[in-house]
Amino acid sequence: MRLVALDDDRVTLGRDAENHVPLPADAKASRVHASIERYGNGWCAHDLGSRNGTFVNGQRVWRERVLRDGDEIRVGTTVLTYRAGRPGTAPDVTEGGSGTVRLTPREYEVLAALCQPLLEGELFTEPSSTHEIAQLLVISDAAVKQHLLRLYDKLRITDGTERRRARLANEAFRRGVLSLADVRTWAERGRNRQTS
Repeated sequence: MRLVALDDDRVTLGRDAENHVPLPADAKASRVHASIERYGNGWCAHDLGSRNGTFVNGQRVWRERVLRDGDEIRVGTTVLTYRAGRPGTAPDVTEGGSGTVRLTPREYEVLAALCQPLLEGELFTEPSSTHEIAQLLVISDAAVKQHLLRLYDKLRITDGTERRRARLANEAFRRGVLSLADVRTWAERGRNRQTS
C-alpha cells in the first residue's frame, strides 16, 4: 500500500509519468486519466475524458463527485481509497452550498439531451420535448418520462406546470450539475458514435 498526500489543489492520476500519481503499469488507464481537486474544505474526483472511465464506489463519474472518507476511486484497474485528514469531516455539500446531485449515466444523458437546443445559441430556447429526447437516446417516451420524474425529484422541481422541463434545465445549470461545455461534449460524442 502506498500513501499519497493531497498537497496540491489538483492531483492528477494516469499512465503518464508526469502525473502526481503515475500508474505506468495500468494498461487500462489513460495517459492523464482523472484528477482529485480541492473544493473549499473538501475534495472531488473528476474524469478527464478517459477511455475507460473513472468510478467512485462503483459508479461512473460523469462530471465531478464529492469524496468522503473511505470512498474507493477506480482508475483503469487501479483502486485507490480516499482518506480524509479528519474522519467524519468531509463536507456534505459543494462549495456553493447547494448540495451534490448524483445522477445515473442515463439521467445525465436525458438531462444533456433536454438541454441540447441551447447549443443553437438562441436566447430563451425551449428545451427538447420528451419525444425528441427519446429519439436522440433511442429509448421510449415512457422511459424518458420516468427519468425526467427522477430528475425533477433530485433537483426539487415540484410544480407540475408545462414549464417544468425549462425549470429543470435552468436548475441543472444553476446548481452546476451540467454546463454548456458538458452539453457540447455530450453532443459531440453522440455525433462521433453515429458516424463510426
